[in-house]
Amino acid sequence: MEEHDTVNLMRLMSDESIHSSLSSDSCEYYQTEIFDQLPSIQASRLEQSKQGLFEACEASQGGQEPGENISHGHLSRGPKDKASTQPLKNLAMCIQGKRDARDRRRMEISNIGFWESWRQSQSINKKRVLAQMGGALKGLMPWQHTLRTINGRFGVGVKAYFVFLRYLVYLNLLHCALTWGFILGPTTFYGRGNSSAPLRFGGNDSVLDFFLGSGYLDRSPVFFSFYTRGSLNLPCLNTPLLYLAGILTILFLSLIMVIRRTVVGYKHTWILGKRYSVNVSYKIFCGWDFSIQDPASATLKRSFIRNDLKLFLEEQSFSLREAQRTLQQKVRLYLLRFILNLLVLSLLGGAFYLIHFATTKSQAESSIEHHWMVSLVLEYLPPITINFVNLFLPHMFRKISSFEDYSFTMQVNATLVRSIVLKLASLGIYLFFVFHTTKSQPCRENKFGREMYKLCNFNFLATFCSAFLLNYPMKLLQEKYPSSLLTRLLGKRYFLIPFNVLDLVYSQTVSWVGVYYCPLLPLIGTVTLMATFYIKKFTVLRCCVAEEKIFRGSSSSVLFHLMLLLGLVMAAVTLGFNFYTQDIKMSSCGPFGNGESVFNVTGVCVASLPSPARTALRYLSSEAFALPLILAEVIILTSYVSRGRANQKAIERLKDMLVMSSSDKRFLVKQHATILRRQRDTSRVRAAAIKEDTPHNRSKVPSSTHTN
Repeated sequence: MEEHDTVNLMRLMSDESIHSSLSSDSCEYYQTEIFDQLPSIQASRLEQSKQGLFEACEASQGGQEPGENISHGHLSRGPKDKASTQPLKNLAMCIQGKRDARDRRRMEISNIGFWESWRQSQSINKKRVLAQMGGALKGLMPWQHTLRTINGRFGVGVKAYFVFLRYLVYLNLLHCALTWGFILGPTTFYGRGNSSAPLRFGGNDSVLDFFLGSGYLDRSPVFFSFYTRGSLNLPCLNTPLLYLAGILTILFLSLIMVIRRTVVGYKHTWILGKRYSVNVSYKIFCGWDFSIQDPASATLKRSFIRNDLKLFLEEQSFSLREAQRTLQQKVRLYLLRFILNLLVLSLLGGAFYLIHFATTKSQAESSIEHHWMVSLVLEYLPPITINFVNLFLPHMFRKISSFEDYSFTMQVNATLVRSIVLKLASLGIYLFFVFHTTKSQPCRENKFGREMYKLCNFNFLATFCSAFLLNYPMKLLQEKYPSSLLTRLLGKRYFLIPFNVLDLVYSQTVSWVGVYYCPLLPLIGTVTLMATFYIKKFTVLRCCVAEEKIFRGSSSSVLFHLMLLLGLVMAAVTLGFNFYTQDIKMSSCGPFGNGESVFNVTGVCVASLPSPARTALRYLSSEAFALPLILAEVIILTSYVSRGRANQKAIERLKDMLVMSSSDKRFLVKQHATILRRQRDTSRVRAAAIKEDTPHNRSKVPSSTHTN
């Protein structure tokens, strides 16, 4: 051990490293010598020695030689197969070791032959090209530069809103493709039948039809009644079945995508939640990107790190304050929260009654002749009421949540939950009254589709007016008269993430609910969402300032998708109720117009199938299929639970490895400090010895001269 301590650590400069006299054997010996002393290796050797002793006992009992498996106890330090494909700059070894590795690779290439070497080089080049293409495609994603700018100035929460908006644009584009493939495409190629009149603009049509969804627009491909049976009229391939398959495919794929994003976000939140302690030193010392060359990008990156640290300090301060609460303070706080929740329920009840009054008033006055402006206001009275309620009540919920003494992220989430209950419940009440009032009307599907069309249009109109008629004039007033009384009363404009997210969820829910009655609603939603992106970008960058408190976008994005899932469930319930009413009362227009329903069309298709297919379908829809289905679900859930437990054990092992790696670092630093201290002590002893020898020699020189 004393011999190990006398190892001299040298830092070779660039010129010395080129002409280094260290051989590969000495380099490997030095690495092995330090490697054997690490605490992690000592711990692993202790476990391996115990395991080897146990295996030796078993081998002696079974007649096997004890020394046969001794080599398994030794920890292999040879190069792994994965390291042979890594670049030399990524390998953790000295310069001479990298030179030897390069020579070994060249020797291996010369030994495997020309064609095998060419195949490997082509495979490596292919991987590099694919990696570069992937990076280039990521750079071509829409609004990427805008997202980086918003992230640097306003934090990750505002960026999460715009990422969520971009995701909805992609989702609606997928819906548009499915609508064209299943509904609009077959109708275009195979026609609408001989009895269908050509689509023309004229007669009693006016420009107001594009706002009300009546007249020309009522006869267009926008609504349900346009899609009638054409020349495509096979038993299992016709317009009604394709229409039904397209709507069900849209809802099913939306369900899969939303659930997947929710689960992935929840796993990310679970890993980075309370079970993971954020290392502030990592954020400070390792959070900077040294590849940044642009000053603007450096400013954005600095702002992002500052916002992240502000969020962390805010959460730590709230956790400390929450831990110091007494029992009396907790009881008082819970009582206050109970009273405030009763206030929230009363506000929700008043909002629902107001929506009911507006809906009944609009339906009662629609049959009376009025001026065109009054008729337009009466037609849009329910959407106006719903948007008015959804505009003011969330602000009241935000004020209420500020008195409940939650953390800032929890305040945002509580406001989101209450506001989404308000929005979805108000939409559900409106749908119920529309169903009730249009029950006896001819082609009630078109009437219902017009209501969804008006809701979608008015929601976008409210977004446009809020940006350019409210926020922007207020910003101009603050810039021109910064010291006026009105400017001080209005205060600064902030981008309130909960309310903007609720608008997106509400508009997407309207699109899902109305896609059966208005198949082109996803196309309208795509256009309005893209316009909304640029409107909100202008609002954020021109009219708003960054909030002093920010919240994490990861946990909030999970809540965003969970609210989307609730909207999708509402759309599925609405569609199921429509199928049930269609079975009771046949539709008079659209693909199911000739006394048909969803169940009749599917029944005719099933009856035309061969006997084995009918038998299989009957078995799949019978109760006998429930048992194997439940068994398959049990097996799948068991496999997922087992994999989750295995992943949990792997996480625990990785945590132990992190602890041991920190122990190794401390050990190496201690060894290095000990060696340096011994070197300094040795140099001091030598210097003292030289000083003592020098006067003694000088005293001997004059005496010898005198003798001579």
